Amino acid sequence: MSTILKETVKIGLSKDARQKAADVLAAILANQHVLYLKTRNFHWNLTGFRFRTLHAFFEEQYEALAKAIDETAERLRSLGAVSPGSMAEMLKAATLTERPGALVDGEEALKALHTDHETVIRDLREAIDVLQDQCNDVGTADFVTDLLRAHEKLAWMLRSFME
Repeated sequence: MSTILKETVKIGLSKDARQKAADVLAAILANQHVLYLKTRNFHWNLTGFRFRTLHAFFEEQYEALAKAIDETAERLRSLGAVSPGSMAEMLKAATLTERPGALVDGEEALKALHTDHETVIRDLREAIDVLQDQCNDVGTADFVTDLLRAHEKLAWMLRSFME
């Protein structure tokens, strides 16, 4: 997905660097949306003996993802880009896959979310390298580093439920 730069901003980054950083952020945003919706789906359709605990836990997770989504879209805007706004755009750019609505056992949900968070963590590490090495955009790299730490914490919490 190529994100559209609509505004001229003079923040010490070339237009090409801002374009590359915006494209990186748009891909991150797409995966955040898929992970958010999957987490909500599991929250709604959860079954199993730990229903109450996991139901509340998944709610905490999707609320954290919602906040990260908003911050990522705002970071895109700060670079002068238009933030993707439709699910079609998100799905086109995402590497994570959706899960259709269906009843889901708590253990299955935990494993699926853990796998996705670890995928996002690996992708964020690559994004940080691109932002630092190719864009010289330390602000966006720092922002993505914060996202990385948040996903590492969420993955740890999911893993702890499975052990």
